[in-house]
Amino acid sequence: MAGPRVVIIGAGVVGAALADELSAAGWTEITVVDQGPLPATGGSSSHAPGLVFQTNSSKTMTELARYTVEKFCSLDVDGQPCFLQVGGLEVATTTDRLTELHRRHGWITAWGVEARLLSSEECVELHPLVDPSRVLGGLLVPTDGLAKSVLAVEAQIRQAKERGVRFLARHEVLDVLQSDGSVSGVRTDQGEIPADIVVCCAGIWGPKIARMVGMNLPLTPLAHQLAWTGPVPALEGQTEEAVRPILRHQDADLYYRDRFDRIGIGSYGHRPMPVSVDDIRSVQAADAADEMPSVLKFTEGDFADAWTETQSLLPATREAKIEEGINGLFSFTTDGLPLLGESPEVKGFWVAEAVWVTHSAGVARAVSEWLVDGYCSSFDLHECDVNRFEPHQLSPEYVLARDCQNFVEVYDILHPLQPPGAPRPIRTSPFYGRQQELGAVFLEANGWERPQWYEANAALVEGRSIPTPNDWAARYWSPIVGAEAQTTRETVAMYDMTALKRLEVSGRGAAAFLERLSTGKIDKSVGSVTYTLLLDEDGGIRSDVTIARLARDLFQVGANGNLDHDWFTRHLPDDGSVAVRDITPGTCCIGLWGPLARQVLQPLADCDFSNDGLKYFRAKRAHIGSVPVTAMRLSYVGELGWELYTTADHGLKLWDTLWAAARPLGGIIAGRGAFNSLRLEKGYRSFGTDMTYEHDPYEAGVGFAVKLNKPDFIGKAALERRKAEVKRRLTCLTIDDPSAVVMGKEPVYDGDRPVGYVTSASYGYTIGKGIAYAWLPAELATPGHVLHVGYFDQRVAAQVADEPLFDPSMSRLRG
Repeated sequence: MAGPRVVIIGAGVVGAALADELSAAGWTEITVVDQGPLPATGGSSSHAPGLVFQTNSSKTMTELARYTVEKFCSLDVDGQPCFLQVGGLEVATTTDRLTELHRRHGWITAWGVEARLLSSEECVELHPLVDPSRVLGGLLVPTDGLAKSVLAVEAQIRQAKERGVRFLARHEVLDVLQSDGSVSGVRTDQGEIPADIVVCCAGIWGPKIARMVGMNLPLTPLAHQLAWTGPVPALEGQTEEAVRPILRHQDADLYYRDRFDRIGIGSYGHRPMPVSVDDIRSVQAADAADEMPSVLKFTEGDFADAWTETQSLLPATREAKIEEGINGLFSFTTDGLPLLGESPEVKGFWVAEAVWVTHSAGVARAVSEWLVDGYCSSFDLHECDVNRFEPHQLSPEYVLARDCQNFVEVYDILHPLQPPGAPRPIRTSPFYGRQQELGAVFLEANGWERPQWYEANAALVEGRSIPTPNDWAARYWSPIVGAEAQTTRETVAMYDMTALKRLEVSGRGAAAFLERLSTGKIDKSVGSVTYTLLLDEDGGIRSDVTIARLARDLFQVGANGNLDHDWFTRHLPDDGSVAVRDITPGTCCIGLWGPLARQVLQPLADCDFSNDGLKYFRAKRAHIGSVPVTAMRLSYVGELGWELYTTADHGLKLWDTLWAAARPLGGIIAGRGAFNSLRLEKGYRSFGTDMTYEHDPYEAGVGFAVKLNKPDFIGKAALERRKAEVKRRLTCLTIDDPSAVVMGKEPVYDGDRPVGYVTSASYGYTIGKGIAYAWLPAELATPGHVLHVGYFDQRVAAQVADEPLFDPSMSRLRG
């Protein structure tokens, strides 16, 4: 037997796939337990309709689905295929939806999957049941299709068994056993099973299993309606299960699939119907009623509108009736993404939850790599890591509200800046009241209310050349954004930076600890500030951070989110020489930036803020008026200035003190819209958008933050190999058309060939051009080369540019 002892809880489509992937990777001491029978265990996999649509705004989710399609196409059970590759067709019945299909075509093209936009006539030709008078056009992905989930479970079980994996049906897990902070096994109703690793793939029962180790999963089982017609006369004689593409009618929250001469109808258009995990029936109770525990009674009243709309879109169904239906339980999360990774508290307890059939094999491959190698090389999993959430995002009220909202919005047209609904507000900075007085338009960032612009600055627009973008980019936008950006470059502006994650790292071993985790030189003089990277063992970028040394054994880290906190915590030495603490809730930050920033700050300060008094990328403690601050000479907008940190109780006083000094100099309060424009003019990267786990520093243009002459750091060996093999680059593009402001995730074309995709984009109000950063093949990242960005139904000309676009000499920052 090879590998550690692994117990997988749940033998549905995820658990079976994980057992298959792990055993294929060489781990064979694996036991899979499930409370139900095999292969139809009674969970969501057993009633899933099986529609696999690969199109997703998330590159990772599309890639997980693509792997699932590829694997399922290779599986069969005694000659029965596990995947029917009939294609996936989305149709538009409104002009808004038709426009949205062009955006979706951009996503799927950007992620490298073949897709075609269709006319209404082509849609009807592919799916003759559709009423041609209703359809304006469509999107076809030929490799989409129907997953036979129970067959896929059986096929993967068979393969895993051949490698020695043990499957135990009718074994209910009663507890996850622990010893010294690590899992030691599971206790079932039929005895204990020792384990070094336990992976929870229990689906809708996942939160119940996770509670056994004190882990809170932000997952809610919600009922989703699926109905089947009786025989449809127009389909009489259809001997193959499916001959038409699977069909989505997202304008009405509906999807359809063939089953011989009948049609399956799925609806997301009904009220959310959440179910507590503790109220889901046991398998034994469900067996007694001859029902699956994941299937609830069909509520006909909730389906009435769906049936009326179906008869309109598919007139042939008017000659049929609804013969059967279920309210089937599926897992929903607060951001619509899976929950993958290891518990932060109990070593060896892993979860692979909130995974639908569409992404199941891909997730299994990803988690298998993560377990075996210590990282995942095939997929960027930062969006899916179970430890991504802030504490408020785990509260029962928040989880229920956002999970239900995600159910309602499954097929909605969502703008990339569209803020979520209730509960709001959740987190507010000490400046919130002042911001409201100034007419702040708030969006949300990790629960924080963050101003996008201020209506109080409306008068600044007059006399300025601020082009109006296209209708899509103009949502959650105002010309005030441009005025705030230009004014920042002209005078001075205050920015609320409180939403930035702040960690305190302290202790006698803190310097050595940070040296080991980061690519930069950290063990420098007190007052030093270092921009540096956190890498995985394969050299992929986990985050970019700033680390300020405030005392010999005290550091402040400007981080990107809770995953950085989790990463630091997991790597803490066992000797207690280092402590990590999230200080964000008790602190706040104002960015004071612009050519007049020193004229605002120096008269208020009790120490020297001249260029010699505090150099670029240095920090010191000071008083601004009566407020104690930690001042760091950093600027994410490319202007002279400082990040000024203080405790939350002093925040309002700091705001008022700075504002009183800035106003007479023509200073303003500015929002995130201006900030994003300014940072792109300066070429500053944003982790999670411009660069992720799949990229290395040399590709991303941040190789300057890597000090290969350091003795060692995580990922160093991999970087030494990767440095000479840069095949793609994060590249700056400029767009001359002022109305063609792209938003991110659009495909980039070289001629007619898709070659990459946009990450961040905005209009540069200083340079007078649109800006888009994009991942491109290295050979195309040549200044002057003309490409095109696919933006809805347009091809927007874009030119590769040298970066940074603004102040390449850095004179404004260092002045």
